[in-house]
Amino acid sequence: MAQIAQKYIETAKDFEEKVVQINRVSKKTQGGNRIGFSALLVVGDRKGKVGVGKGKSRDVASAIRKGIAYAKKHLIDVSIIKGSIPADIYIKRGAAKILLKPAPEGTGVIAGGAVRAVVEAAGIRNISSKILGTKNKASNVYATLEALKELSK
Repeated sequence: MAQIAQKYIETAKDFEEKVVQINRVSKKTQGGNRIGFSALLVVGDRKGKVGVGKGKSRDVASAIRKGIAYAKKHLIDVSIIKGSIPADIYIKRGAAKILLKPAPEGTGVIAGGAVRAVVEAAGIRNISSKILGTKNKASNVYATLEALKELSK
């Protein structure tokens, strides 16, 4: 049991977790309102692995824990060349439209909040991006993850 706990602690240190969004959701029931929370998280090691998870629970801490667990199970590898992505990519996923472009060394991360969280967790240091579609953070995060997955093929 101690070995399993030690292994979990070691893997937890490797990854950086970033909370992108926390939503309070309410459901009408016969006895009144039932309040819950959903948390959207990005997990990455800044070395080319990144994952996204959404956890839902009655309290915020449990929702975050569930989101982290899901993200760690569904990590993808991102190809990084000289601190940037290998090529331009435009992707449309649902209402989200994301444009990612490689940038020269020293440019930094030029990206909005949702895209920035995914790109920084993956370890990309130089990139230029634009969110063209929806302002929905969850849609934009998933679209960015799909774009990075397409580049790795």
